[in-house]
Amino acid sequence: MTYRLPPLNSLRAFEAAARHLSFKDAAAELSVTPTAISHQIRGLEEYLGFELFRRLTRAMELTREGRLMLPKVREGLQCFAAAIESTHRREPGGRLLLTTPPAFGTRWLIRHLPGFTALHPEIQLHMSASIETIDARDSGRVSGLARVDLREDETEVFIRFGRGQYDGCRVDRLFSPRYGVVCSPRLLFSMRPLKVPADLRWHNLLHDESIMELLDRPTWAEWLHLAGVSGIDPDAGTHFSDSGLVLSAAIDGVGIALASQPLVEAEVAAGRLVQPFDLVIRRTQAYYLVVPEAVADRPPVQSFRQWLLREAAKVVQQ
Repeated sequence: MTYRLPPLNSLRAFEAAARHLSFKDAAAELSVTPTAISHQIRGLEEYLGFELFRRLTRAMELTREGRLMLPKVREGLQCFAAAIESTHRREPGGRLLLTTPPAFGTRWLIRHLPGFTALHPEIQLHMSASIETIDARDSGRVSGLARVDLREDETEVFIRFGRGQYDGCRVDRLFSPRYGVVCSPRLLFSMRPLKVPADLRWHNLLHDESIMELLDRPTWAEWLHLAGVSGIDPDAGTHFSDSGLVLSAAIDGVGIALASQPLVEAEVAAGRLVQPFDLVIRRTQAYYLVVPEAVADRPPVQSFRQWLLREAAKVVQQ
């Protein structure tokens, strides 16, 4: 197939200038002069037959045609870079940067990491947590390319909690959390033992209000409705803005919590928490491994992906 394309340098100049909305900043990024950027853009506009930028007195903005063209040009440049990157021989090890939702990282992933480090001591894993890896309730598709720079030797991948629609990325579903009731085992045999869901009326309900604006978290009102229990105020009890405090309070017998079962498996296995009832709430959202296409074939990414999918499969089987 024959492609009729403008010079690649003009497309690079357009993408950089559109991202910065500045010929000067684009020139600095590409190590050329602003005049060279201007010539490249002018030549591209002549080739296309329409203007890409509207020059204002002290600023510039994209024209309608420029806005329509930018996403595909950016995607194309990423594909070019990925094609070149795939030809480079890389050692099996290296630095792997991982950004994860806070609760997933601290309550699940960290406990499984010894297995990964034992298998792949050659990989330096650098993990950080961010609530930005949790999809907003009203978000649609999310771009995974904004933070990828192929000129860097470091490789960054993400764990995201959401709907699994991440443009420009390879996406693997890990598991969807199941939310159930957890409490200290001593509450089962207290003066007010937990035998049926209606017994919750005698106990303090713990509420997790961390990042409520981001996550469609199950509530006590929903769980009590599914259990067929009435006469209990679903908003009563102790409210926390940190999920770690909720679990600490549950372990110490302060009250009863609704928690994601995969994230409390260690506490249940150790006997610090028990699940008095089988009723769980499920959500369509799930945890996903999200890898920008440009770095998906790098050896550290492949090693981490294979290991993580094996660990996640154990959760699904439970």
